[in-house]
Amino acid sequence: MTLIHGADAPWLDSCDEHRNEEFDGTDMNIAAKPPLTIRLCGPRGFCAGVDRAIQIVVLALKSYGAPVYVRHEIVHNRYVVEGLEAKGAVFVEELDEIPAEHRAQPVVFSAHGVPKSVPEDAASRNLFYLDATCPLVSKVHKQAMRHNRLGRHVVLIGHAGHPEVIGTMGQLPEGSVSLIETIEDADAYIPTDPDNLGYVTQTTLSVDDTAGVITRLHERFPNLTAPAADSICYATTNRQEVVKQAAPGCDLFIIVGAPNSSNSKRLVEVALRAGAKKSILVQRAAELDWNEIGAISTLGLSAGASAPEVIVNEIIEAFRARFDARVELAETVQETENFLVNRELRSIELTAADMAFVNG
Repeated sequence: MTLIHGADAPWLDSCDEHRNEEFDGTDMNIAAKPPLTIRLCGPRGFCAGVDRAIQIVVLALKSYGAPVYVRHEIVHNRYVVEGLEAKGAVFVEELDEIPAEHRAQPVVFSAHGVPKSVPEDAASRNLFYLDATCPLVSKVHKQAMRHNRLGRHVVLIGHAGHPEVIGTMGQLPEGSVSLIETIEDADAYIPTDPDNLGYVTQTTLSVDDTAGVITRLHERFPNLTAPAADSICYATTNRQEVVKQAAPGCDLFIIVGAPNSSNSKRLVEVALRAGAKKSILVQRAAELDWNEIGAISTLGLSAGASAPEVIVNEIIEAFRARFDARVELAETVQETENFLVNRELRSIELTAADMAFVNG
């Protein structure tokens, strides 16, 4: 992990000009702010799949005009959803909520992926749909289908009810997938053919927890077949690794993310296990309980893969209003991944202004 001090990296955020000037003794009523080191993790926030999904909705609005319908939350972040609603997106739970007079308008499927039945339903209703499924989630779908095609029963390691799990299970015939959440589930699992199993995982799981489940399954079923490539995505792994390295010595570790965001909740757990005295999940700075935070000297800060950078900056500003804060970048790797949007949208110009509501 590389630590870059604010003095060496003035680009860390755009707020340096707002930092409290040194106390010069001219006003004895001004109390000195307590010092605080903020360990700002990198990478953090949007991954390539989330960025692509949001871009698809924004470009669809530019190309086809409002309304653009989105089935379920495009990503698990309320701030993002409300920002897209302000631009003209309409979020629905199911396709039958789209009015007949708007069926020529696009409907976007979320980044988490959908069962095969959803695009089939859209086609039967003559809807024009744009699939914003993360390419790495689509990769897991293909891994599961390959296991099934080769005659293996699929063991899916993931969280029941999560949209990604529902989407992955929905790629295969009913009864051909078993969901395992914990080591206890792995201990209790009794397959019909223990020598003919193949596993895949949800992309946003805890790397360490998943490794424990896979180890237990291999102990019980030595012929269990792994996917051709790791199912947990690069962004999940990278964000957990930097939090793990930054957490020791932190009085508090804040993860910016939504309570229904699997990868964000895993980061809270990782920070605690790695040595942070306390770790919390927040969606906005207004949620911070300053009495509960109390006196701290070292703060860890990261964001889940669906949390926008503008909220990270909002959190930093909130602490600078109360502390003499110095930001250090705790960085393990630089991400360069970029996923192309749908072909139908590639000719539409995407500007910085289009994405300013999340990127600042």
